[in-house]
Amino acid sequence: MAQKGPDFATPVRRVLIAILALALLGLFLFWRIDSPRAEQMRTAMVDRIVPRFEWALVPVTRLTQMVAGFQSYARLYEQNQELRRELQRMSAWKEAAVQLEQENSKLLAQNNVRIDPALTSVTGVVMVDSGSAFRQSVLLNVGAQDGIIEGWATMDGLGLVGRISGVGNRTSRVVLLTDPSSRLPVTVQPTGERALLTGDNTPLPLLEFVEQGDNVRPGDRVVSSGDGGVFPAGLLVGQVAQGSDGRLRLRMAADYERLEFLRVLRSHPAEAVVDSQAVIRGGRRDVIGPQLPTSPVDAARATDPLDPGTAP
Repeated sequence: MAQKGPDFATPVRRVLIAILALALLGLFLFWRIDSPRAEQMRTAMVDRIVPRFEWALVPVTRLTQMVAGFQSYARLYEQNQELRRELQRMSAWKEAAVQLEQENSKLLAQNNVRIDPALTSVTGVVMVDSGSAFRQSVLLNVGAQDGIIEGWATMDGLGLVGRISGVGNRTSRVVLLTDPSSRLPVTVQPTGERALLTGDNTPLPLLEFVEQGDNVRPGDRVVSSGDGGVFPAGLLVGQVAQGSDGRLRLRMAADYERLEFLRVLRSHPAEAVVDSQAVIRGGRRDVIGPQLPTSPVDAARATDPLDPGTAP
């Protein structure tokens, strides 16, 4: 077995480390000496050595620029996030402002609406929208204790919304004009054509049974006709629109997407006919127009002066 020779690497390594440490210590002390001559020597060394090591400073310069760019990007990212948060807050404030503006417009429109002066109203707040795929209705916070009667018309600040269908003590249900069970006689202005507004669960209900369809054009104003005594006449309903299926439809004047306040119109009570003879008088002989043939018995009674039923 061969024996290893003496190890000279370890002592040499230790001597070199000691010399390097002494050299660095001496350089440090030399760089810290506060003397004009030492300052001149340091300046001369920098002028001679640094220009020759520009290639070695390039990675350091690049790294410094990358760090500065990353710090700038981090600041821009934080600013961007802050701007996004401010934009979200501004969007929320904008939505609140739009809702307040619409509510204000509705209230102003309710104050300035021009309808029959004899029509008084009760204003209620929409509690819940109970509309579904098969029924379009809402609930109001006014009921029988407020004098609400079933069948009365309801409006928002812009146009007709529906009718009262079901009254409780403190609440009432409003069936919208878009409900399939809703039928409303209307008048198209300015031509005065009569039609029937039929709900079909869409935002644009159908305009059917128009007397003269050629006289009705998109954009014409539509109001309630008052036929049948269901609704008062002259209430704004909407404007005529041409549907995608080519049929005449109605663009509602009321904002069905934001029903918050509704006015319940107190309708005029219908006039009761007490004396039918005051409206229709029978037995007149001076009626103009063709007369039905009479039987011989009736003709004899008409000419008999002793018959009490003979007209004078």
